[in-house]
Amino acid sequence: MEIETDPPEPPAWFPAEDGSTLGQPGTEGGIILRDDEHPWGARITLERGSEVVPFAITCGIYGWMMHTCWLPTLGQAEREFAQMRDAISAILEMIPLSSDPLADEKMRAAAGAMGRFTLRFP
Repeated sequence: MEIETDPPEPPAWFPAEDGSTLGQPGTEGGIILRDDEHPWGARITLERGSEVVPFAITCGIYGWMMHTCWLPTLGQAEREFAQMRDAISAILEMIPLSSDPLADEKMRAAAGAMGRFTLRFP
């Protein structure tokens, strides 16, 4: 008799570089307020006082995409940060292993999701 189990939870985000980047200058000219990394290869950073507008969020999936968006208030930036982090997690789950026999098809779907991500978070 088989016992049904829930699928394993995806790995959690954790503070990038053990949190040592907080308060440091960021890539957009601001000060880093949040900086999280995903063990499957992604990072998202929130800065205050960027060179363009008050808040910047820079994120990327290593080897696949980089994206930056700018926001006028901390409240908006925190909401977008959480939504972007969840969306990146979903994309990471779509990226197949190279040994997957359906890797090409799955990668096309993941690439489409990355494109939609940049439209959703301009």
